[in-house]
Parts: sequence; C-alpha cells; structure tokens
Amino acid sequence: MNLQTLVRGISGIIPGGISIHDFSIVTKTSQELAEKILNNFIQNGIGTYQDELFQFKENDRLKASLLAITMGAAIEEISRLLDWKNFESLAAEILENRGFETTHNVILTNPRMQIDVIGIKSEVAILIDCKHWNNMSQSDLQKAVKKQIQRTNHFVSKEKVKAAIPVIVTLYQQEIKFIERVPIIPIYQLDAFCEELYGNLEEIYS
Repeated sequence: MNLQTLVRGISGIIPGGISIHDFSIVTKTSQELAEKILNNFIQNGIGTYQDELFQFKENDRLKASLLAITMGAAIEEISRLLDWKNFESLAAEILENRGFETTHNVILTNPRMQIDVIGIKSEVAILIDCKHWNNMSQSDLQKAVKKQIQRTNHFVSKEKVKAAIPVIVTLYQQEIKFIERVPIIPIYQLDAFCEELYGNLEEIYS
C-alpha cells in the first residue's frame, strides 16, 4: 500500500467498530481499497477485527499517523489528522505497557494546575506534558518546561513518591533534548525512555 493511500485511511480510524462499507464512505475510497487499507492497519498492530467489524481504540489514529511519518509522510499533513486526546492516550498506553499506573488530566488544586498524564511505578512518578505542536521554538519549550517543573513541585507537595520527573512529550523530534535537566522526548522514543529510566535518574530532574 502506498503512502498516500495510508494517509487517506487515517481519517477513517474512529473509536469503536466500523464496517468496510462505512470506512470506504468516510475515506472516499472504493470498498476494495478500503478493505486493503483496513487489513494493512491490522497487520501493523492498528485495530482488531471482530464480529465482521474493524475495532479501533482512541490511540489507533496516532499509531497510524506515526507509521505514516516513519514512511515519509509530511508531518504538517499528519498533524491535521490528530487531536490532543489521541496523543495523550498513546502516551498513557506506553507507560501502562511498562508497568506504570496511569491517570489522565489530573487536576491539582491550590493553585489549580492540570497534568496531562501521570505514571507511577515503584514510587517514581513521570509527569507528562503532551505538546502536539510543530516547530516549537526554544522559548516555547522553555516556557513549557518551567510550567511542568512547577506542576511537578506542586504534585510532590501533595503525593508521597520517591521521585517525580517532569517530561515534555512531543509529536515531532526537537533539536533540544533537555532544558534544565527536563527531557524533551518525541512520542516514538517514550517507550525507550521508560525502559532506561531507572538507570538514568541522576541525569534527570527529580
């Protein structure tokens, strides 16, 4: 399947079950091509087939988008197909697959602050701020890091953990890897970061 066809199929990834017929309507493709796209998604671990319907979860659209980006799709084009919910869901799933207990959109009070995703494992917390932006400037990243450090300090004042690590997770690869020892991680590297976390705690803000 060529890249253009794959990208066209991303718009048809809707949480829940969808038939080949309905998928072809949403993506404006023939039923034959729609079936090929859907089967390709399944082969790449995107969605499942059950009761004659293709079943998708919240984060499957982002998974397909990342696949398209690795195949050479323009990031600007792909970003228009995503929203922040897709992004946060995948970040949480990556942490869960590494054994973290996760929560979404956590609200802290006095003062009020919101954290996109929190994962806790062995009394170590990862606090993620998801940035679904393209071409973030260094000043944008610095502002995001400053706010995430404030959220992390506020979280630590209320929760008993051995360490709390602020992290900025982006859809795009940034030139800057750390600001004030806070990691700037593209989503496709988050799993590797979690795997290596405990060996690198001293290098990371906590």
